Amino acid sequence: MAQKFGNGRWVQEGFLDNRVEGMVVGCITFAVIGPVDVYLRGNFKGEIAGQLIQFRNRHFEDDDVAGQVIGDMENPQIGDVNLMSFDPHPNLVPHPYIEWFSLRKNHYRFELEPEDAWMVKGDAALPFDAQSQRIRASLAGHVTTRSAPEESDWV
Repeated sequence: MAQKFGNGRWVQEGFLDNRVEGMVVGCITFAVIGPVDVYLRGNFKGEIAGQLIQFRNRHFEDDDVAGQVIGDMENPQIGDVNLMSFDPHPNLVPHPYIEWFSLRKNHYRFELEPEDAWMVKGDAALPFDAQSQRIRASLAGHVTTRSAPEESDWV
């Protein structure tokens, strides 16, 4: 089942780190649930490949409906990147697009306004280093070898 997190409005903020090849780790804060660690096999696409990104959703809504819809999502989120890019499709205006599959094969995705996500570079990345390392170390043992990835139709 695809879960768009209420068209993105239930995603408050977070970061995702692809500075280690083949792995995206981070933390996303959701309505009702709060912070959720993320450990995904795969890589970002396009200009954010191999980068650290941060986001803050100015359209965030922490409403009761979120608890009914996403309250039982896996925590932490462990799985596979499907598509993560700031320019996901040639026929659409560039925008942050984050999509993955959990180990239970639940399909999650959210999209943000272009101004709501950015690459973190230089000294600004230092505060995220310890958190990324902690997530890698604590969740690496929960990931199994995967079969060939299913590619998204979007490039």
